[in-house]
Amino acid sequence: MSVNLKDVAKRAGVSVPTASRVLSGSNYPVLPELRQRVQLAAEELDYVPNAQAQGLLRGSTGMIGVLAGDVGDPYFSEMINGIHEVAFRRHLLVAICQTGRDIDQELAYFKMLQAHRASVVILAGSGLDDEDYRRRVTARANSYLASGGRVVSIGTPITDVDNVRVDNTAGAVELAEHLVGLGHRHIGVLAGPANVGSTVERLAGLRQVIGAAGGTLHVRHGSPTRDDAYDGAGGILAERPEITALVGSADQMAMGAMAWLRDQGRKVPDEVSVAGFNDIDVARDLSPALTTVRLPLRTMGEEALTIALDETGADQPHTVRWLESELLVRESTGPARRSAG
Repeated sequence: MSVNLKDVAKRAGVSVPTASRVLSGSNYPVLPELRQRVQLAAEELDYVPNAQAQGLLRGSTGMIGVLAGDVGDPYFSEMINGIHEVAFRRHLLVAICQTGRDIDQELAYFKMLQAHRASVVILAGSGLDDEDYRRRVTARANSYLASGGRVVSIGTPITDVDNVRVDNTAGAVELAEHLVGLGHRHIGVLAGPANVGSTVERLAGLRQVIGAAGGTLHVRHGSPTRDDAYDGAGGILAERPEITALVGSADQMAMGAMAWLRDQGRKVPDEVSVAGFNDIDVARDLSPALTTVRLPLRTMGEEALTIALDETGADQPHTVRWLESELLVRESTGPARRSAG
């Protein structure tokens, strides 16, 4: 026979309402001694609360919904790890919805999370620079907010909600200044889709510095994967042999470029320098180690959920929390080869 709340209250020697307040996560004050007795009784009886029933009483299930483009991409997975760290401490369930950056799929998942009475929806990672996408996401977010939920976006904002972000353009400027200082004037970029906000911002920063130095930025857009960048590195260098440095708009793309150069017997950085963005875990362990712009991805996830759970700010103007990027210079970048045009 399953254990119910009455059983826990009886074992703890308290009223059912007191046991409910302790085990439901209510903010209602309960004496520490009574709270401890209830928690001990629940553990001894292996009591498992009915989250759906609690959700009906509270108007939400306490579930945290996360809309992420690709959970296999370290850019998203590190944010999700940060969200999980906060959620575990708060005894909250996290539902991850992989959208593939498909507008219809993302909005369908958003609506499902609203139907399941999720307490929070986090839009993880930069949105698309697309007016139709912006309009539809704004409409869904407004509907969700009106129902009492909280929405937080991470990265380039696409609607007026709480937001956690970094200055991608400033990070790109710092990387470009590093490459220009090494003598690079013809720089190739293996970039993700042209309508992704973070890609747009990073290209803007690179262009600003490279153009001012009299150089040229050669951009190839593609899938933000190692394999696509592997093929892309060969294509862009065949078309533009004067390129002395390749930049991946994400580290896994820089890794694909390094792999292609290695397979062609071309040395990094002696013949071609390589750099990336994000500073995923393996970046420092590559040979040579990858120069990259570090984004505090895990912290971005932690901050997003922390903001969403801050009840004191629920009625305040939207929070925008900026975190800093950092250029990490490693062995994959060096002086431009002298024979470059």
